[in-house]
Amino acid sequence: MRVLVVGSGGVGDAVARIAARRGFFEHMVMADYDLGRAQRTVAAAGEHDVGSGRFVAAAVDASDARAVEALAREHAVTHVLNAVDPRFVMPVFTGALAAGADYLDMAMSLSHPHPEFPYELPGVKLGDEQFAQAAAWTDAGRLALVGMGVEPGLSDVFARYAADHLFERVDEVGVRDGANLVVHDEHGEPIFAPSFSIWTTIEECLNPPVIWSADRAEAGGGVDAGWYTVPPFHEPEVFDFPDPIGPVECVHVEHEEVLLVPRWVDARRVTFKYGLGEEFIGVLRTLHQLHLDSTTPVHVRGGDVSPRDVVAAVLPDPATLGPHMTGSTCAGVLVTGTGKDGAPREVYLHHVVDNAWSMAEYGAQCVVWQTAVNPVVALELLATGVWKGTGVLGPEAFDAVPFLDLLAGPYGSPWGLQERTPA
Repeated sequence: MRVLVVGSGGVGDAVARIAARRGFFEHMVMADYDLGRAQRTVAAAGEHDVGSGRFVAAAVDASDARAVEALAREHAVTHVLNAVDPRFVMPVFTGALAAGADYLDMAMSLSHPHPEFPYELPGVKLGDEQFAQAAAWTDAGRLALVGMGVEPGLSDVFARYAADHLFERVDEVGVRDGANLVVHDEHGEPIFAPSFSIWTTIEECLNPPVIWSADRAEAGGGVDAGWYTVPPFHEPEVFDFPDPIGPVECVHVEHEEVLLVPRWVDARRVTFKYGLGEEFIGVLRTLHQLHLDSTTPVHVRGGDVSPRDVVAAVLPDPATLGPHMTGSTCAGVLVTGTGKDGAPREVYLHHVVDNAWSMAEYGAQCVVWQTAVNPVVALELLATGVWKGTGVLGPEAFDAVPFLDLLAGPYGSPWGLQERTPA
């Protein structure tokens, strides 16, 4: 296996650090628009490389499909892993197919809210542009494994595992994400600093959240009729996360699992709620009121700049926050329904990563490490032929057991299953 990783930011850097300890690939190109950043990642990964000089650095413009194709062909790559913001999904996706390579990403093509009924009907949904090209990938005999991060990604694997092994009937797959992370300044005082890309966070939190309902699908005559939208920050609930996190208020946000799970898992309802917290929601509301969430460039002092890019530029780079951050992050799926014994059942499948551990082991803060480990596990399953397929597929399309066994075993990051009392 020869891999091109597009993006050497926090997640891309963590991908290299994790992959360096595994022997399933022969060559990995770390590419970024900033060659120096890619070179720093290669140097860090090289310190733990179990192979011999498997990592190389390159410069690439992720917005240019032809540039991605040319770099992939230059290195004869078999797989392209997209580790950049979702606004670059389509050129990287297109470039990989043109190069004859398989493709993985951790976030899907962007949505566009319905122009007339944004809080009722979906417009262009997350991933629609990619699924529209599924036939081309199938015809080429190539695989695009989409949404293979942590959320989406591991959460989708959990949904598939629950449906196959724990439940006779699934009433709801409810993704619930929360953390107790705190970022401190040089004086030890807490500061506002998102632990993941603010560009992506704004996109998913301020767009109309999507919910899936099988009842709507059956009444409307198809899968597409089952998706509907609600206002941002809809239906707050306090969710009790596993130790050491505890209760966190969560709200609906737009996320890929709601668009992926119903395609492969028989569930009556699919939701995604994110533990943002009162302060973060207040910041997001303010950004929206001031139009600082906009991606449309505005003219400022002789130049054009996107307001959202300005917000991202003035906040700390999430990749640098690890030494200043304490706490843990949890990704998980609350599944309710009827168990294999015919009785009501409710379980929370989850994955908790402590920042102190990920920093000590990999030099990566916990949120980016938790995101990065999952595509590396998936690449290993593809390299060994345990997972295989063609077309545009989500994680739910594959057997969950080999993935979870590899994650908890050789990758040393166990997951948990918590039984809860059905409501």
